[in-house]
Amino acid sequence: MGVDGAKAASQPRPGVGGASLRAVIFRQFKRHPGLIPLIGIIGLGMGSAALYLLRLALFSPDVCWDKKNNPEPWNKLSPTDQYKFLAINTDYKSLKKDRPDF
Repeated sequence: MGVDGAKAASQPRPGVGGASLRAVIFRQFKRHPGLIPLIGIIGLGMGSAALYLLRLALFSPDVCWDKKNNPEPWNKLSPTDQYKFLAINTDYKSLKKDRPDF
């Protein structure tokens, strides 16, 4: 491998190192248009999962971020507080308190 081999190795090959990521993705979408809905659905699912994890981290009574001021946040919930994401056949306004205050 002489000087000519070093020059050939340093130059970018077409389609490998010279093209940007956006150009490569656009070219793949032009070649395979069936990928567009697949990428859209996967992106929507990942976004929904991230938002659901954020909702759980911020609004769930099982998660305690401030242990100094509120060490047991689940004790401050009343029976009428709905913290589940989906409640079928449960009317939270008609529930009575059946536990003692701490």
